[in-house]
Amino acid sequence: MPNSRPQGSLNTFLGVYTPTILTILGTMMYLRSGWLTGHLGIFQFLVIIIMANAITFITSLSISSIGTNIRVGTGGAYYIISRSLGIEIGGAIGLPLFLSQAFSVTLYAFGLAESLRFVWPDVNIQLASVIIIVVVLGISMLGAELALKSQIPIMVLVAISILAVATGTVQRTAASGFTLIQPTGEVSFWAGFAIFFPAVTGVMAGLGLSGDLKDPMRSIPRGTMLAVLTGAIIYLSLPFLMAGGGDVQQLTNNPLVWTEIAPLGFWLILPGLWGAILSSAIGSM
Repeated sequence: MPNSRPQGSLNTFLGVYTPTILTILGTMMYLRSGWLTGHLGIFQFLVIIIMANAITFITSLSISSIGTNIRVGTGGAYYIISRSLGIEIGGAIGLPLFLSQAFSVTLYAFGLAESLRFVWPDVNIQLASVIIIVVVLGISMLGAELALKSQIPIMVLVAISILAVATGTVQRTAASGFTLIQPTGEVSFWAGFAIFFPAVTGVMAGLGLSGDLKDPMRSIPRGTMLAVLTGAIIYLSLPFLMAGGGDVQQLTNNPLVWTEIAPLGFWLILPGLWGAILSSAIGSM
């Protein structure tokens, strides 16, 4: 029987890699990488990053294995689960999966509205959140391809913010040297792991667009694995960038320590932070 399912138009980069890497390099990277480095020290934080990415890597291998053995239709994770484990289990998992994505939009909207207080202390959080949700809805209604194309400038802003922090760290290290930060003992290893782990769980973002992909069997494994490896490399560099760019006091007390490390501060960091939150909201919608 011929497949009557309409052919998608998204390629690997736009349909899988872009939404996945932008979800991985999200809010947690900006607001908690310095805090975790300051409390846990470089080596404990590195172990946490390796463990978390190992779990994500194994999950990505499973997704890739299934994605190359069956044609993944519209529904992403729900499609895979329902075809692998049965309709009953698929439905039991699919409903909360749908609800979690719906609630995530509100979570990201409130997060973005809350971050506006860094530059607009008197902002109305509830009103700003409603406006953000409407904007995200409007972008999403343009279609998956146009919505994802709007994320390419966001990815550029995130890359600029990371390069800005790296530049600031190199400048500070050249001037005052590099100090290995030791654990403060105020945050346990497993508490740090629990805080960090959600940062690397964005592998589902590209999978959720399976129905819009031109070649899901090719794009899902390649885009997902490449995004996971890119995210792992960036996260593994963060403990050294944070330790070289700030002292323990700065890292533990300032959630936006990135703005103290990077040249031009808020001007280069906040656009990346806002873009990362906005892209996650678009992906959920």
